[in-house]
Amino acid sequence: MNETTIAGAMLGLIEGLTEFIPVSSTAHLLLAGHFMGFKSPGNSFEVLVQLGAILAILSVYFSRLWILATSLPSSAKARHFVGAILLAFLPAAVIGALAHGFIKSVLFESTALICWVLIGGGVILLVIDRMKLKPKYTNVMDYPLSLAFKIGLCQCLAMVPGTSRSGATIAGALLMGADKRSAAEFSFFLAMPTMAGAFTLDLYRNYDKLAQDDVVTIIVGFVMAFIAGVVVVRWLLDFVSRHGFALFGWWRIVVGSLGLIGLWLMG
Repeated sequence: MNETTIAGAMLGLIEGLTEFIPVSSTAHLLLAGHFMGFKSPGNSFEVLVQLGAILAILSVYFSRLWILATSLPSSAKARHFVGAILLAFLPAAVIGALAHGFIKSVLFESTALICWVLIGGGVILLVIDRMKLKPKYTNVMDYPLSLAFKIGLCQCLAMVPGTSRSGATIAGALLMGADKRSAAEFSFFLAMPTMAGAFTLDLYRNYDKLAQDDVVTIIVGFVMAFIAGVVVVRWLLDFVSRHGFALFGWWRIVVGSLGLIGLWLMG
């Protein structure tokens, strides 16, 4: 196993551990890749490795997704929930497709910006976690369509690396009346079409740039992301229900600060 493949395995592990918690997996991948000297064609690895995390959440929620799919013809509640997820996905789908080039070529390359966004997002997460919010929504199946769409708008903030897709959606949901557990769970479900869409778009635009070694590295990263993602998804809901999001806020601040120090030392 060469150095690039080992780096891919490590980055895949980071992806799986950070994708579903509000710390920005993309920021962690870009920062780790920067300091490891890892570079993928068109920054594709950071997006394509998400397939492992997608399959992780599909495997954990398979039975629930199967029940949901088979009940669609007869259940208005199931149709409402699927419609809410698709409506929340819509803003990111449109903006992501239109701004794909700018995001990958400009924002993904702004390492210092990523560090500052990590720190700022950590502070925001700490503030929200300490607010005495009174939840109105405790079941993701009952989220109004208007709430789902607003959460989808919040998700668009995550196109700036360091913001965190899960962090933006969870924070937005909390501020709009969701409780901590259902906010995290809605973020899980919304991740499925969002990450699948990003994966498909990036693969379509960059498949011709990938060499055989790149494909092997991505596959190794995908496997590691899948394994770590399964562990995190099974653990996260119970954790945030008991402890909230303060730990992740502090983690963001520490990682962002260390990143800035590393950039300064590197000159």
